[in-house]
Amino acid sequence: MAKQIKAESDLSTEEKIKEAARVVFTKKGYAGTKTRDIAEEAGLNLALLNYYFRSKEKLFEIVMMEKVKQLFSFIAPALNDEETSLDEKLELIASSYIDMLIKNPDLPIFVLSEIRNNPESFGKMIQSKGYVLKTHFIQQLAEQKKDINPIQFLLNFMSMMIFPFIAKPILTVAGPVNDETFTQLLKERKALIPKWMKMMLE
Repeated sequence: MAKQIKAESDLSTEEKIKEAARVVFTKKGYAGTKTRDIAEEAGLNLALLNYYFRSKEKLFEIVMMEKVKQLFSFIAPALNDEETSLDEKLELIASSYIDMLIKNPDLPIFVLSEIRNNPESFGKMIQSKGYVLKTHFIQQLAEQKKDINPIQFLLNFMSMMIFPFIAKPILTVAGPVNDETFTQLLKERKALIPKWMKMMLE
């Protein structure tokens, strides 16, 4: 019983540290974050944080991997679903992905800024080895539109979903956009993006 309680306590402490790290890394980025900042956010002393995670690098690697998976992991299974048509894939991904980003609006900026700062590390994390280009989605795309570059198509698709979250700070300062109107814009894009992508295939 004592061992079980300790294990649960250790898990709780680890999760508390990881959650604090997510908050601080998202606000300050890797370079601007100190382990002391994370310890203060978690309400723990620095020695305890170092006991669970020996370095800022290791903790960042764990948090970054979670963020990357959160941003990209939904895409691969959806692209390889043989039960859905190309049009259905576009609609499903646009709707689900935007919903996920609405709940995690800082995610794109955090991941993209860290990719820029450390592209080699990011490349090792995902190690896709061309997986996307072998999906059922690409097969369907080739059958419907043989003269389109699938990479160009996917870049457009992902950009349409992600860029509004990167542009939001500019939109809110320079234009009549607040949180409510921004959310409304995104809801409209859930329907518009699949239409725009289908137009590229005509």
